[in-house]
Amino acid sequence: MSSSSPDHPPSRPALPAYDLQACRTLMRGGSKTFFAASLLLPTRVRAPASALYAFCRLADDEIDLGDDPARAMHRLVERLDHVYDGRPQPIDADRALAAVVHRFAIPRALLDALLDGFLWDSQGRRYETLEEVQDYGARVAGTVGAMMALVMGARDAAALARACELGVAMQLTNIARDVGEDARNGRLYLPRRWLREAGIDPDAWLAAPQFDDRIAGIVQRLLEVADDLYRRSEAGICALPRDCRPAICAARLVYAEIGRQIERQGLDSIGQRAVVSRQRKLALIARATAAAWGPSGGKRAQPSALPAVQYLVDACRAAPPALPAFDEPIGRVGRVIEIFERQMVSQRTAR
Repeated sequence: MSSSSPDHPPSRPALPAYDLQACRTLMRGGSKTFFAASLLLPTRVRAPASALYAFCRLADDEIDLGDDPARAMHRLVERLDHVYDGRPQPIDADRALAAVVHRFAIPRALLDALLDGFLWDSQGRRYETLEEVQDYGARVAGTVGAMMALVMGARDAAALARACELGVAMQLTNIARDVGEDARNGRLYLPRRWLREAGIDPDAWLAAPQFDDRIAGIVQRLLEVADDLYRRSEAGICALPRDCRPAICAARLVYAEIGRQIERQGLDSIGQRAVVSRQRKLALIARATAAAWGPSGGKRAQPSALPAVQYLVDACRAAPPALPAFDEPIGRVGRVIEIFERQMVSQRTAR
């Protein structure tokens, strides 16, 4: 953690105002839970969080929906080169990312890892063990947790580990919820070793996904791993600045509730998709707000970081990179992202 108290976040110049509407549209379409939780963030965090989300979402779509993932990856790496050189390409999302990267000393390793995770998706990577699934979760979600922690001012190793692990927990919940949808798209994120242990041939099942008690047991097992990481994250939330806790606590509670809904539906995420009702979300958000503004809970012993996220923590804890000066405001993200999103929606519809 930085030298500032969690109740008194580090003093930083406010990010200049910019058009967040397009980023919020992206959030609504890509993650309703993230969008709802983001409304609880203080303004000083909401703007950079929206910029990070916009770039990550658009990068994911460019790799996942394009005709040549490797070429898309090459373009995105070049764009990051320009961002970190302080010369972002004339793309509003890139200029917004550059402002955040330079303002908050976001390590390049985090964004490189995120892009790797997106590329894994497009390559149809096979995950044999839980540890390999967690490696994937660390890249596509643990990195986001780390970047959010840095934007909030948390650089303590334990707080960063818990932030990354919360991201992994959310990704495991996503996997448990989307088993059927992923399988129908030819993707399997459940550990293949678990399927074989249950007497299921992974490739045969993927060709004709069906729900039975064996799949129910595997989904339950994955939710239990996620729940353990959710419990670990509580100490990390307490280490955040007080005004940031409600949003992160809300996201943690709502995502964990997805797991409870899967259980209420008999652990069948093949033929149905678990959805947390709006009323239940509002109740959890209210609970999160009350809990997050309570006492910090004092110091507690912290477990070692999940091995999958340790390298992300190490990257954040290293001396901040010496980046060229980049003092421009975040800028308007609106028009270019709106055009890009329309293209992405058209591609999704066509497929």
